[in-house]
Formats: sequence, structure tokens, C-alpha cells
Amino acid sequence: MTVRVVLVDDQDLVRAGFRVILGTEDGVEVVGEARDGLEAVEVVGRLRPDVVLMDVQMPGVDGLEATRRILGPAGADSPIKVVILTTFDREDYLFEALRAGASGFLLKNSSPEDLVDAVRVVARGDALLSPEVTRRVIARFTSPATSTPASRPPSLTDREFEVLVHLARGASNAEIASALYLGETTVKTHVSRILAKLGLRDRTHAVVFAYEHGIVAPGQG
Repeated sequence: MTVRVVLVDDQDLVRAGFRVILGTEDGVEVVGEARDGLEAVEVVGRLRPDVVLMDVQMPGVDGLEATRRILGPAGADSPIKVVILTTFDREDYLFEALRAGASGFLLKNSSPEDLVDAVRVVARGDALLSPEVTRRVIARFTSPATSTPASRPPSLTDREFEVLVHLARGASNAEIASALYLGETTVKTHVSRILAKLGLRDRTHAVVFAYEHGIVAPGQG
């Protein structure tokens, strides 16, 4: 299946470079471009791509607002995945992008291989954030949780809650499997059920949920 991509950046050279890189890959097709957030909303609405590579700082409607408009209130139900392009010097942008529904972040100085990998990763439904970055960004920009542990969301089983706690602390599937004496396939199943039950887009948004609901407190590792 071909992954259809829309490029959003106010710099023509940046878009041209991304188009050249992605154009050499089998199974990836750049179907559209936009120079600002307002144009991005129109282009994405018309073309319905699988992945949007979205710059943040653009004239008029910026990338954060464009992401909110593209993904809309449906949030988890939207099939479109947005990857935020960032220089990482504004971490507040990253957390706001998470709130808007973005599925990951890509540094603008990343390698061509990283760009291609980012498109493929989010297209298959995974989040493009390492556990370390997940902890650092979200722990910094969420309010400190109370000292009283949060109760388990009623829709989750005890085991699913345990998996969510480990996931929120930045553990990989392999690490969760080792800690809970489970197989990795079983962990993947639990993660999928957690996302479905809580109406979340991906693993990164499960971490946001855990911090915002006091399941894990900032600074815990």
C-alpha cells in the first residue's frame, strides 16, 4: 500500500528537498504541498493523505492550529497522521502539538533516512517519539500530579492499567514484557486495547493521558 504524504512548510527549498527524498522511496508518494497552515487545511481536506509533515512556524495560521483543524474534535478517529517538523528549541510547541493530536516529531536536521522512517512509522499507526523524549517533554509541560495515586480508569483491566503505567514511564514493549513477565505480542495486544478503550491515537497520547490524569507524576522514571 502506498503511503500518501502532504508537505507543509513555508520554505520552498525545504519542501523541494523533502519531495526529492521521499520521491526515491518505493511505497511513498508526495501528493500535495502547502505553504502555510490555512492552505494545509484546504489541501489535506481535499486530498486526504495518510501522513502530513507539518512545519510549526509559518505566517498566518501556524502548524499547531492547522493540526487542530485537520484532526478536528474526532481526534483518535482521524486516519490522518501528523508529524511536526521542529528544531526542538521550543519544547512548548511539542507538547501543544501532542494536545492537538500530532503523532510525532521530526527534527529538521534529521537525516534523509530518518525522514523516510518517520513517514513509515506513523503511517502504520505507531508514534514517532522515543521513550526518553516522551518523558522529558511531557513531564515538563504537565501539571504535577497529586501524591495520591490515581485510580484505575474503569474501562481498563488491572493488567492493562499496569501496562499503561509502564508505558507512561517510557518503557518499550520489550521492557514491559520483561517487567510483567509477558510476551511482547501480549504487550502489543494490551497496548492496542488501552488505546481503543481510552479513545487515544497512539502510544504517545497514552503517555499524555497518564500524566494528565495523575497515573504517573512528572519526574517519575
